[in-house]
Amino acid sequence: MAKTPTPHIGAQYGEIADSVIMAGDPLRAKFMAENFLTDCQQFNNVRGMLGFTGMHNGKRVSVMGHGMGIPSIGIYTYELFNFYDVQTIIRVGSAGSLTTDLKLGDLVLAMGACTNSNYAAQFELPGTYAPIADFRLIRHAADVCDERGYNYRVGNVFSSDVFYNENSHNDKWINMGVLAVEMEAPALYMNAARAGRHALTICTISDHIITGEETTAEERQTSFTRMMDVAFSVI
Repeated sequence: MAKTPTPHIGAQYGEIADSVIMAGDPLRAKFMAENFLTDCQQFNNVRGMLGFTGMHNGKRVSVMGHGMGIPSIGIYTYELFNFYDVQTIIRVGSAGSLTTDLKLGDLVLAMGACTNSNYAAQFELPGTYAPIADFRLIRHAADVCDERGYNYRVGNVFSSDVFYNENSHNDKWINMGVLAVEMEAPALYMNAARAGRHALTICTISDHIITGEETTAEERQTSFTRMMDVAFSVI
């Protein structure tokens, strides 16, 4: 096991649970710690990327921020998998809908992640790698959504390296049946695959690329807890 703390995580080995739920915003990680965990202890504040470990329904779970974009989540999940021996990571985040079948507040279980990132180039594969979620996690998450009555879809997302894009090609991704746009899933899935671990991305639709609709701050506060509920039920 590599030496800890790492350059980006200040925890000692053993302070992070086998299962971690991550969010881009470290304050969302703090919200999860305060609302879903008991006996909670903070393990990280390096660069303000908050991390906490506590108990949820008798199981030890950690929550942590991962920042914005593939490079950021790539660093944090690599260190968690390879330096802290984390076995499972579930990302909970926001996404923009690319289909009229998904409304504001609905959930997307990202079965696969298309991307314009070159993150996979480091592995020097003789072809195009398809980053996918762990089947057990995605099946369990879908079952929880059915039980709770949450509206959701399972399928591909498009994970972009660019937020403010001068030449968007969303219409082409729509033509291929891609459900939503986000910015992190491929690095999580590739890091998990390389380490032989388990990963899933669950997103809440925060805005609609086709209709131009957007959630309010109050709606995001209310509806985003559904994906957290699913993640904690699965993990």
